[in-house]
Amino acid sequence: MKEHLKTTWTHIRRSPYQTLAAIGIMTLTFFLSTLIILVAAGSQALLHYFETRPQVTAFFKDEVKMDEVEKLKEKLNQTGKIKSLKYVSKEEALEIYKEQNKSDPLLLEMVTANILPASLEVSTTDITYLGEIAQILRQEPGVEEVVFQEDVVGALKNWTDTIRKIGLALIGFLGVVSFLVVLVIIGMKVALRKKEVEILQLIGATNWFIRAPFVFEGIFYGIAGAILGWGAGILLLMYSTPFLVEFLAGIPILPVPLVFILAMLGGEVLVGMIIGTLGSLLAVKRYLK
Repeated sequence: MKEHLKTTWTHIRRSPYQTLAAIGIMTLTFFLSTLIILVAAGSQALLHYFETRPQVTAFFKDEVKMDEVEKLKEKLNQTGKIKSLKYVSKEEALEIYKEQNKSDPLLLEMVTANILPASLEVSTTDITYLGEIAQILRQEPGVEEVVFQEDVVGALKNWTDTIRKIGLALIGFLGVVSFLVVLVIIGMKVALRKKEVEILQLIGATNWFIRAPFVFEGIFYGIAGAILGWGAGILLLMYSTPFLVEFLAGIPILPVPLVFILAMLGGEVLVGMIIGTLGSLLAVKRYLK
């Protein structure tokens, strides 16, 4: 093993430009992959946040009694599509209003509990049920108004799905490009050492003994590119975090958990090793007949 690693380092040191080209392509691949994964994960976390918020709010008329509210809650639960129901009384609505406007005393003086309507906050098990639940609420005689943020949640879901599809396609394309680059570069190096390979075969060297240095070289490209690309992506995330925290004020999706970051590094290193190994094996195969 030590001899193979020494030979691998010699191959790398003697062709620095080819090495830089392979590592550069790998780095770009994993840098963009890291950004795509972070954006996709962030979008999913954002969608989950909004999915767990009250998605439909029904405001009741003043004359509605609690037994009518209970009947409505039972009717909604019978659909089997309700995740949670929360009744907000006039007094609770006033407390929420005070908390939201505590910095403006003038607004607090003008509002009492009698002015604010009681409401029912509804969350569904799936956002596709929102329209149906909102329609049920609108048909209730005791409901004065229904606030349904369909556009926000729907647009966010579409955005998340689009990111996943485009991201997977782009990552796949870049992975293929990286594989071909490793294949070409290792193939060129094997071709330059064709006579050396033939001599090794004549003296009885096994295919693995001949193949190993080139395979380790491909693995080196994959690992180096994965670490550099991941590092560049995480540095960009860290640099952007203050802006993102301010932009996403009140939405707790940052900072990114350390476990997720390390798992992403491990996954990228593993993929890099696979790309490097397969590219090297195919490049050497044609010379080991």
